[in-house]
Amino acid sequence: MSTMKLKRQGKVPLVYKPVGFALSWGGGALAGMAFQKAWKVLRNEDNAPDALDRDRGWAEILLAAAAQGAIFAVVRSVVDRSGAEVVHRATGVWPSGERTGRD
Repeated sequence: MSTMKLKRQGKVPLVYKPVGFALSWGGGALAGMAFQKAWKVLRNEDNAPDALDRDRGWAEILLAAAAQGAIFAVVRSVVDRSGAEVVHRATGVWPSGERTGRD
């Protein structure tokens, strides 16, 4: 491996941190909008139930939580992976360095 690539490998994960943060923040906002639309389709309601909503039953609250969690996980994975692939194509270095998995 060349010296230039070794130097770049150390810097890319550090430089990617603020980019990854911005992508995650945007992905979270996108996931929230996707969940609201999905809930409207699933239940034909504008607002999903909250765990402290007295007028909603356990099944409805757990369905909303499961749907929200699944949508959030999928959107976050798509955003994180897309950002990493763009950085890899641009720099030739995978942004997470040698580690694997989430922080």
